[in-house]
Amino acid sequence: MSTIKERPHAGAFLLSEANGTRSRELIIVSSGSGILNAGTVLAKITGANTASATANAGNTGNGTVTGAAVTSEAVTGVYALSITKAVANAGDFEVRTPAGDLLGKGKVGTAFAVGGLSFTLGDGSTDFAKGDGFSFTVKASQGEWTAYDDDGTDDGRRAAGAILFSAVDATDTDVQAVGIVRDAEVVERALIGLDGPGRADLAALGIIIRP
Repeated sequence: MSTIKERPHAGAFLLSEANGTRSRELIIVSSGSGILNAGTVLAKITGANTASATANAGNTGNGTVTGAAVTSEAVTGVYALSITKAVANAGDFEVRTPAGDLLGKGKVGTAFAVGGLSFTLGDGSTDFAKGDGFSFTVKASQGEWTAYDDDGTDDGRRAAGAILFSAVDATDTDVQAVGIVRDAEVVERALIGLDGPGRADLAALGIIIRP
């Protein structure tokens, strides 16, 4: 006989909150955070958004990527660029998201800017061949939220700043959610990831933890 474990209910950790929606804010949980249950202590990511491009091994062409940049509209992960049409001193390409979905199409030598990712793929002394490609390692979570971790990367996640109201799956994409960010009373045993420093961080926001 299999055992089914019930997940925490939305808002079950709340004892009280401020009038109206003062205690709540709409937040974005960052891609790569995984499945998070209601009551998970969260932290806002403050580390810079970055993007770095790497040519695939075995490329025929020797053109390079310049000006790679991202905004928080992008998602954290590895994007893939592939040459779809080879043309002398030019060519066409497509870019796919970390989840494998088509982000957009572009041309060699022309600036590309779609979905928070921007760059220019320049032609080299040797033309690209169909199938040549690049990978873009992207960190695009500034201002977004993930699970609090006092021992984690020093990019903001060491400072607790909210409690997740209901469960989300942010494994492969950013997800909009509701966070309790101020002036509330919550049940300690219903919180996930709470520790001493996190308790102090939440208390500074007016979030009182009760036994």
